[in-house]
Amino acid sequence: MLGGRTTLAAIAAAALVAAALPCARLSAGGHEWTDVEKGMLRSLWIESLGPVPAEPTNTYADDPAAASFGHSLFFDSRFSSNGEVSCATCHQPERRFTDGLPKAKGVGNAKRNSPAVVGAAYSPWMFWDGRRDSLWSQALGPLEDPNEHGTSRDQVVGLIARDPEYREAYQAVFGPLPELSGAAAVDRVFANVGKAIGAYERLLQPGPSRFDAYVEAVLNDDADTQARLFSADEIEGLRIFLNEGQCMQCHNGPLLTNNEFHNTGVISAPGDVPDKGRAVGVRQVLETPFNCLGPYSDAERDDCVELEFVATGPHLVGAMRTPSLRNLERTAPYMHQGQLATLADVLRHYNEAPPAMIGHSELEPLGLDRRELAQLEVFLETLSAPVAADPKWLAPPGTMQGGE
Repeated sequence: MLGGRTTLAAIAAAALVAAALPCARLSAGGHEWTDVEKGMLRSLWIESLGPVPAEPTNTYADDPAAASFGHSLFFDSRFSSNGEVSCATCHQPERRFTDGLPKAKGVGNAKRNSPAVVGAAYSPWMFWDGRRDSLWSQALGPLEDPNEHGTSRDQVVGLIARDPEYREAYQAVFGPLPELSGAAAVDRVFANVGKAIGAYERLLQPGPSRFDAYVEAVLNDDADTQARLFSADEIEGLRIFLNEGQCMQCHNGPLLTNNEFHNTGVISAPGDVPDKGRAVGVRQVLETPFNCLGPYSDAERDDCVELEFVATGPHLVGAMRTPSLRNLERTAPYMHQGQLATLADVLRHYNEAPPAMIGHSELEPLGLDRRELAQLEVFLETLSAPVAADPKWLAPPGTMQGGE
């Protein structure tokens, strides 16, 4: 683990160690797991996730008062130009903090699909193109986007200053509200609004799924529990995921994502030009004053190595961030513009590996047959689980309707 994130290098090293062990096998509903496969399963197990990584850019990241303040901000539609759009409009608890739409809809129509925020605290990059490098910086973008909240930092900060409860909550965390006569003061308060929302979002973590219970049974050599938890098709789908499906090239670690950027040849939504993705996003994350190295970050320069040495270049044209595979069944439609409606559509895409409309697709045809694709799909459905958070965080403040 590096900073709480499972890396490809760590997984490869674990596999090499496992490969050196005797290939003891365990019968599991018709499939025998090798020691190498057990090592791969352990790497995907939610118990391997570890604590939420430290957030050096946000001093208030783990402050309960900041999270409570951020919780209120997240569900408040007054932070929009029409008074109808909140963060929860596009990140709905009952949909695992997505919205079920191909593209997000705020005061206007956004350009991309709403990514889930559950587990996002483990990612070094935010948005499909990684144009922000922290939860708090990400939270600021939609507020000023004309198609999302459609407001401005002056309006956001003005509401904090005018609302007695918000003013008190702000000052309890960040200290006295400054005179708002200049842009620097407004930007500082605006950044702190993002830091409060980021503190709240850090509490939204994925819970253990049926897959995780199955992995535990495999690691405990408990064949009876394995047979009870997984059907033969789910076991076979898992085997395909680990091996010939090549899924772990990008979907690895306990969140089943490498948090990197890949061009997978997904066609653009009808009427849209091809999206340049990370090639543009990397420029934006370097330019924003709300990044790790910016004046509103609480980090030291040594904390910003990922940003300072971030990869650039033409290979990033059309590349999008690898999403987590957890809770897929509540986060359709899929891909950066919701181009693929179902899991079956996604698997067919990867199996056929069409050429990219822009840049170069990294995919190669898998050659799986119809039954194997169906088995892979039913395995992916075992990754469903509730959000691991107190129910009070999964609804507007003062209510107790949870996210189920």
